Amino acid sequence: MKITLSAKLKLRHTPEHKIALDAVTLAYRDGLNFASQAAFDLGKTTSVPKLHQETYGALRERFGLGAQLACTVERQVAASYKTQWTKLKQNQKSRENGQTKRRYKGLDVAPKFVSRTLEYQHGRDYSWKKDGRVSIGTLDGRLQLEFDGYQKHLDYIAQGCETGAAKLYYQKSKKQYYLIVALNIDLPDPPPTQHTNIVGVDVGQRYHFVATDKDGQSLFEKGAAIRQRKDQFARTKKSLQRKGTRSATRRLVSLSGRERRFVADRNHSLANMLLTRYPKAIFGLEDLTNIRERIGGRSNPNASKKAKRAKRHRSQWSFAELQTMLAYKAPLHGSMAVRVDANYTSQACYKCGHTSKGNRPGAGLEFVCEVCGHRGHADRVASVNIGLRTMLVRQDWISTGVLSMRPDVSDVEVKAARLSRYAELRWNPDANP
Repeated sequence: MKITLSAKLKLRHTPEHKIALDAVTLAYRDGLNFASQAAFDLGKTTSVPKLHQETYGALRERFGLGAQLACTVERQVAASYKTQWTKLKQNQKSRENGQTKRRYKGLDVAPKFVSRTLEYQHGRDYSWKKDGRVSIGTLDGRLQLEFDGYQKHLDYIAQGCETGAAKLYYQKSKKQYYLIVALNIDLPDPPPTQHTNIVGVDVGQRYHFVATDKDGQSLFEKGAAIRQRKDQFARTKKSLQRKGTRSATRRLVSLSGRERRFVADRNHSLANMLLTRYPKAIFGLEDLTNIRERIGGRSNPNASKKAKRAKRHRSQWSFAELQTMLAYKAPLHGSMAVRVDANYTSQACYKCGHTSKGNRPGAGLEFVCEVCGHRGHADRVASVNIGLRTMLVRQDWISTGVLSMRPDVSDVEVKAARLSRYAELRWNPDANP
């Protein structure tokens, strides 16, 4: 099993080194804006060969970039335009479906690059030295710099692990450069019998997660305090947007970064909490692809404040980040995460198998089975159903020797067959080995 970690290394640079790093990052940013305008003039092209023919010579001579950095500029600009075209098509589809009236304006002008962040390719733009230093390219040759970082990441680098592309990042507030490196770690493939626990994890907004293990023990993590903090961020941003001054705009940029870091730190803590509580476990996660499109509904300009607040909460729901963090951290703790279908997890009774929207009166947090009368917390019921489906994945893994990490949601017939198997599952903790 191969996993990828991001190592943030603090470079020990002198004032002279910083001047050289400033020069290459500013030249790279100027090259990005030059290539962006060239791509715009070429019909907003996403073709790297066309962009290469048009801009390569100028990137080398005018901006002084090396051959590899010039090619990286072209690929990054082409990828940026491809993203813009994707957003434009999504916007057109949403307008046709009546979900929004706003026209996407991202391609009205050439995208502008502001950040002083450049990408290095391992073996070409940067390399590791035996004395614990890193050699990185500048406009005037190579610099060999010492660095600090998380000790486990430093140990992986010292052991010679495979490294991918790296980003040279400048933090303006600290006037400090960092090198963010992708570390590819090889871990042994664990057999299914190695995992001693199975945990179903239901993520949500009122409860960030509800986790239930094979013994029926549940862990609830409320999200009310975090939601209040996000609402506070939203009120502050709304006030600054109304003010509209330059200082308010600068404050908005700073505030958005603070909110993003706050949410990421919270998700890291939640992932570590689960991994510490349930060691050597298989975590079952719902496949929530396109969940916002399914539950978001249509845009209503006359909606009440309560409805608008609920819509904002849905848009700020960072379930994907939490699931991603749990999935990549799990192998480092001897665990693993798999995805299962999310259909009817909070509507199906795990005692008798009856599935109906009526099992959740008023779509609230209380679950009441219409057939057998079983009562419980709806999110806990969902976590139990997710755990049952994860047990089924583990049984298939043992019998076939093949593990499916994510359901094939594109195949309607295969998915229907899986849902039919799920309907036969029943929960009885006393029968578990």
